[in-house]
Amino acid sequence: MSAHTDARFAAKVYGQRLERAVELMRAAHLDALLITPGPDLRYLIGSAAQSFERLTCLVISADGSTPAVVIPKLELAALADSAAGELGLRVLDWVDGVDPYQLVRSILHAGSRIAVADAMPALHLIPLAESTTGLPASATPVLRESRMIKDEAEIDALRRAGAAIDRVHARMGEFLRAGRTEAEVSADITAAIIEEGHTEAAFVIVGSGPHGADPHHEVSDRVIEQGDVVVIDIGGPVEPGYYSDSTRTYVLGTPSPEIVERMSILEAAQAAAVAAVRPGVRAESIDAAARTVLADAGLGDAFIHRTGHGIGLSVHEEPYIVAGNDVVLAPGMAFSIEPGIYFRGEWGARIEDIVVVTDDGVESMNNRPHGLTVL
Repeated sequence: MSAHTDARFAAKVYGQRLERAVELMRAAHLDALLITPGPDLRYLIGSAAQSFERLTCLVISADGSTPAVVIPKLELAALADSAAGELGLRVLDWVDGVDPYQLVRSILHAGSRIAVADAMPALHLIPLAESTTGLPASATPVLRESRMIKDEAEIDALRRAGAAIDRVHARMGEFLRAGRTEAEVSADITAAIIEEGHTEAAFVIVGSGPHGADPHHEVSDRVIEQGDVVVIDIGGPVEPGYYSDSTRTYVLGTPSPEIVERMSILEAAQAAAVAAVRPGVRAESIDAAARTVLADAGLGDAFIHRTGHGIGLSVHEEPYIVAGNDVVLAPGMAFSIEPGIYFRGEWGARIEDIVVVTDDGVESMNNRPHGLTVL
């Protein structure tokens, strides 16, 4: 790929997505989709534009007319990096003093039933809603099917992201040592995430000792001690915007027999969930597979979150691997499998891979050892 297109797929990919969006919108009895900057905009036209107080909005009409982009003139350069030009989208640029919401209304039919991107700020949603019939719907259910089922190009991006984050975990011995603070370790990991092929480090969790018992702990100035169990949960995007997300658990020095036993049970739970993935089963059954192993071993109460979340252009998206989710898994769905066990005030552990449903089972994007790694 050229430097210009590194950040997106071929234009025809986005053209097919726009056509599919129109089909899904019609099936949902909607007249238009209004998509402001965020994952949905990147999915539909390859634009990584950011959201500001000035309105940028992709307008897709169910009548099949050419989609239009309402955008501030000063943001046109951002649009040039998308597929908008090759797709022949209409561009309605505006300057300060012009009402951009009126530009959107000029495209819509009176009383249009619209759906809006979840990422749309209220400062844009409220004025746009004035030209609709009833409360605007969310575009997420409309685009759910398309975004949940990854095509081969998307799966390849997830493979590259998984391999890149595996390379960072392989270097953990360089960073994770007794006497260093979590923040110092995090700084080195952040640099490595970029060195190994990501465009940025989206998140770095270094949960040492008792901090590992907090699933959403990030980093602190705590000094890591010999004997600590340390949870390392890291990830970031690779072009064109697809995320890695992988967790491994490390220990500095020889672990106690209790830690070894509990980690082996967690490893079995994670493996059971991965083995349960195949087309035709419900998302909730994957959660149950991990939870049952832990509960049978008396560790059910130590598992305090869902088993996984979808991933793609967002770190967290559908399908969610959680009790009560009856979404039927299909080839192309990508999500994490990340059971954990947490003992307040003592230690915690989590094992996480990104997997993709295949025609006959599952493919893992992560291939580092799953068990407790002794450093």
